[in-house]
Amino acid sequence: MLDWLKNINKDYPEFWKIYLSKFEKKGNRYVALSIDTTGLNPKKDVILSFGAIAVINDNIIIGDVFEATIPQYKFLHDNGLSNDFLLESEQPKLSEVHALEKLVEYLGNATLVGHRINFDMEMINESLEKLGCGRLKNEALDIEVMYKKLHDINDKNFSLDDLSGIFKIGQTARVSTTDDAYNIALLFLKLKSRLGFK
Repeated sequence: MLDWLKNINKDYPEFWKIYLSKFEKKGNRYVALSIDTTGLNPKKDVILSFGAIAVINDNIIIGDVFEATIPQYKFLHDNGLSNDFLLESEQPKLSEVHALEKLVEYLGNATLVGHRINFDMEMINESLEKLGCGRLKNEALDIEVMYKKLHDINDKNFSLDDLSGIFKIGQTARVSTTDDAYNIALLFLKLKSRLGFK
C-alpha cells in the first residue's frame, strides 16, 4: 500500500486528507513561497503572513497566487513588534486555521521554492501540528543553496537582496510576502536555467 494511502486513513482533518491524496502522482508545478514570522524559533514564534506564486513550464503564473495575513496581535505584542503592517496590509486577513487550510489547498503537490525554505516549511509544519495534521510532503528547492551549488560556495550566505542584486533583478517595493515570492520565482528561473535542470 502506498504511504500516502495509509496516511489518508488516519483521523486527519478533511482538508489534510485531500492534500495527501494529491501525491499519488507528481506534478509539474513549482510554488515560490515566502512567509513572515514573529521570529526564528518554530516552537515559539508564529506566522504573520504568506505569499506564494506558481511557476509552470518556466513561466511565472501571475494569476496563480496565494496571499494571506494572519492577525496574530497577541504574539506581536508579546514580541514587542508593531502591528502596523497588519493594519495596512492589503493581503486578505484570515484566521490561522483558515489560512493554513487555504495554503495547503493551494500548494497541492507542487515543489516548493524559497529562500531558506527549510525554515519556512518548519514554521508551517509546527502550525499544522496544532491542527492535528502531519508534515508537508512537498519536495523543496532553496534558491540560496542553488546559487551556492552553481558557484561551489560553502563559506558565505546570501540574503534575498544579495541574490536579487547579483542577478540584477529590480527590487519591488517589498511591502508583502507576495513581493518576496515573486522575486524568489524570478531568481529560481534564472538559477534553474543555469543549473540545467527541468
